[in-house]
Amino acid sequence: MTVKLIRGRLLTFLAEPQAANDGASYRFEEDGAVLVEGGTIRAAGAFAEVKAAAGTAEIVDHRPHLLLPGFIDAHAHFPQAQVIASFGAELLDWLNTYTFPAETEFHDQVHAARIAASFLDELVRHGTTTAAVYCTVHPQSAAACFAEAERRGMCMVAGKVMMDRGAPRALTDTPRSSYDDTKRLIEQWHGRGRLHYAITPRFAITSTPEQMEVVQALVEEHPDLHVQTHLSENHAEIALSCELYPDARDYTGIYEHYGLTGPKSLFGHCVHLSEREADVLSDSGSVAVFCPTSNLFLGSGLFDYKRYRRRAKPLRIAAATDVGGGTNYSMLRTMDEGYKVVAYHGEKLNPLASFWQITRGNAEALSLESRIGTLEPGTDADLVVLNACATPAMRLRMERAETLAEELFVLQTLGDDRAVLETYVAGEAVKGGL
Repeated sequence: MTVKLIRGRLLTFLAEPQAANDGASYRFEEDGAVLVEGGTIRAAGAFAEVKAAAGTAEIVDHRPHLLLPGFIDAHAHFPQAQVIASFGAELLDWLNTYTFPAETEFHDQVHAARIAASFLDELVRHGTTTAAVYCTVHPQSAAACFAEAERRGMCMVAGKVMMDRGAPRALTDTPRSSYDDTKRLIEQWHGRGRLHYAITPRFAITSTPEQMEVVQALVEEHPDLHVQTHLSENHAEIALSCELYPDARDYTGIYEHYGLTGPKSLFGHCVHLSEREADVLSDSGSVAVFCPTSNLFLGSGLFDYKRYRRRAKPLRIAAATDVGGGTNYSMLRTMDEGYKVVAYHGEKLNPLASFWQITRGNAEALSLESRIGTLEPGTDADLVVLNACATPAMRLRMERAETLAEELFVLQTLGDDRAVLETYVAGEAVKGGL
């Protein structure tokens, strides 16, 4: 069994940072190390202390660069890899013009496998080691995503989308077939290696009440699984959803009625929630997923991150790229845009909190903090190495950086895949092989 000592300036979070000087929220070692054996972290801390327990382990020295848990993306669409950067439409037009035509091609298993490999290549190139992923309606698309993640040893949450209306015929299933396909995929992939199945109705617009009843049945039969869907992204989407479900109190009420809220339910976007809807998500422990690059690109609206956190009934929040409505695979770029959205509301998101969000924060939102998102002994050795001097502009700015928080903010504001020196999945370096 391979034993490896990975050395660097170690940073891991213990709790959500409340300010840029909240030293109690994280652990930082100027000369730190992570001891990895068989894909698992055995120890992490000061290099001298960890080395004493490392025996003859191979030492990989990444100093002076930062060593953190791998980034986590809580909402992405791998079949949209070829429609990222598509011009000029809001959500519903964007789906019909770009997304749905691209997704029809995923009936072809060879095509699905190729795009899955390219998508995961991009994730690890940008330092992301886990994502919650939407596939297409075709079960072979989900199988392709899971197979490629398994081959790489990645922790992945994914599911076949369920949609029986509101899309081209080539992209619709039926309540019965969606149930049967999902059951087979769960049996085949959930719990295999580091894979997690997510029951995935695309959104209320593309599911009939009959299909939503099937989704409810699946959730009741598999209460340990994630559920992922979209909620309150765009005004036209909200209006159409409520038109299609006239008995629902509001958009969130549709999912509430079918029992889809809960601590493992991931609701993408949540830009325009009413106070009642936010209370429903809070009371159920559901997760609102912040997708700033997508919300800005599609003109959907501005997620009120700080208000959602400090309201009397606060929301659990994750952050995500939403590729391909989102414009970049990078969680650094995502949080840079997130900072601007928060600033628009007259507040600031401190850089420690940003890096907590895309590591431990997102792990907690996915209910996977016991395995990923930290450098705790016994967790999976998913790591990212960051170089804050990766570009000439970053090097010049770093000449004046004096604190860890400043360095993180430089990475967040100026960084992208070039700042990711290496990515480790289950202890194995993977970016260098791309």
